[in-house]
Amino acid sequence: MPSRKRCSTSGLVFHVLNRAAKRACLFEESTDYQVFERILAAALDRGGVALFAYCIMPNHWHLLLSPTDDGGLSRFMHWLTTTHARRWQIHRKLEGQGAVYQGRYKAIAIDDDQHFLTVCRYVERNALRASLVERAEDWPWSSLATYDEDGRSRVLTAAWPVARPSNWADYVNTPIQRPSSKRSEQLSSRINPLAGSGGSR
Repeated sequence: MPSRKRCSTSGLVFHVLNRAAKRACLFEESTDYQVFERILAAALDRGGVALFAYCIMPNHWHLLLSPTDDGGLSRFMHWLTTTHARRWQIHRKLEGQGAVYQGRYKAIAIDDDQHFLTVCRYVERNALRASLVERAEDWPWSSLATYDEDGRSRVLTAAWPVARPSNWADYVNTPIQRPSSKRSEQLSSRINPLAGSGGSR
């Protein structure tokens, strides 16, 4: 992965997430997830970012993104969240009745190749951690469930900046070890930005 100055976001990779306001349920039916995937695909078609991995959960979602130009991430996320929030409210006849999302999205920069793989694993393992499926790839609303023979997903438009291990699905399904030291706890907190915010799923 390229090393860039932190004042420039172009080329960096970010773990981006957001959740529903008041921990409400964003996605109740399969069509809710499908609509979000279509909006995500449309946002990608507008350009400005590359998507490497994602997982859509009942009340939040995770994306692994890299802006292709400075300001690309902000523009992408603004269009994605406002478009989804507007359609979500219209569909439920809730226009003007409060925010859909709890606030501005969170974006955590990825430091290096190993960190990239660790966060990809965390993102694609989310539904398994939440006990929604027996294996991570069984959750249909994540990039892990949609890889084809060429390693591409129905929503992904970019190849990974690092090689994905051939046994990736098995690796994602392997339980993550509990931190055993203060340093490990710090690393775990960085990998899991939802920790300490009332829930990690």
